[in-house]
Amino acid sequence: MKKKLLILALMLLAIVTGTQAQKKYNLYAVGFYNQENLFDTCHDEGKRDYDFLPGGSYKWNGLKYSHKLHNMAQALADLGTDKLPGIGCAVIGLSEVENSKVLDDLTAQPALKARGYKYVHIEGPDRRGIDCALLYNPHFFSVRDVKLVPYVPEQKKDSGFVTRGFLTVSGTMAGEHVAIIVCHWPSRFSTSYYREVAARQVRVIKDSLLAADKNCKVMVMGDMNDDPTNKSMTEGLSCKANISEVGTNDMYNPWHNILAKEGRGTLFYNGSWNLFDQIVMSPNMLCPKGSKDYATLKFFQNQIQIRPYLLQSEGKYKGAPKRTTAGGVWLDGYSDHLPVVVYLVKEQK
Repeated sequence: MKKKLLILALMLLAIVTGTQAQKKYNLYAVGFYNQENLFDTCHDEGKRDYDFLPGGSYKWNGLKYSHKLHNMAQALADLGTDKLPGIGCAVIGLSEVENSKVLDDLTAQPALKARGYKYVHIEGPDRRGIDCALLYNPHFFSVRDVKLVPYVPEQKKDSGFVTRGFLTVSGTMAGEHVAIIVCHWPSRFSTSYYREVAARQVRVIKDSLLAADKNCKVMVMGDMNDDPTNKSMTEGLSCKANISEVGTNDMYNPWHNILAKEGRGTLFYNGSWNLFDQIVMSPNMLCPKGSKDYATLKFFQNQIQIRPYLLQSEGKYKGAPKRTTAGGVWLDGYSDHLPVVVYLVKEQK
């Protein structure tokens, strides 16, 4: 184990970026990836998972499930390896996982097992049975506390509205207190109001974490079902597009300009890109303009991770994410979303 950790440390040293030759830095990757219906083939009592049974509309069977696990493990293991080859992400948020069993099966896949990934999951109230989870590499992240904060309807008429809660994981990365809130906000079958409610409630969680520890590095990640330019993100969560605009109570959204100025996104719908998959961060993770002070864990770069195998290679939807199933046809694909990653850097002492 000591030898393995030494090798990992040396690999980190080989690829970190510094502003001064005499300084050394460690780099960490944090990712998010919507798994698009990672269901097993068995019925979970009380859940509407019937489409993903052998007799359901997707004819979901052992072969399709095993291929899905292999494909998602490949994509997850690749995440973050552009800058951290052979190492990948310290943590990866997931949405659309059915239960702990699929996470056991996923982390047992050779590509993830080789890294020693563990997971955090709490069964949620979603009627279809899809939850959020967090994968983590214990070499780089240790878990302190886990809770699932429920989505609470704000209006009496919505008392029966049930959706996924906010998986909040507090832990240690690079010797610092880091908290990650993994989200899957209400779908676009609901109006924007419900995502704005989710944003306000996540903001309360973020504020409470910082009130308890002002040095806690907070990241909110997930499939927001909204773009960075939508009201839930810009007002509800108070995310800013540029570091210079970020105030004490705001968050920084490095994805805003990728969509608004570059037109790139993580899912393709009706001929255009959306960028629902985001990782935003608290102000204490930012270097002020012109500063390169990485004495504590700071944001370095972000990217939508694209691999050729994640995209349709031909036909009407060439260049769009390659789904598991589309139009009733099993494509043996991955997800209708692309994964995203942010890189964090810290100076070695």
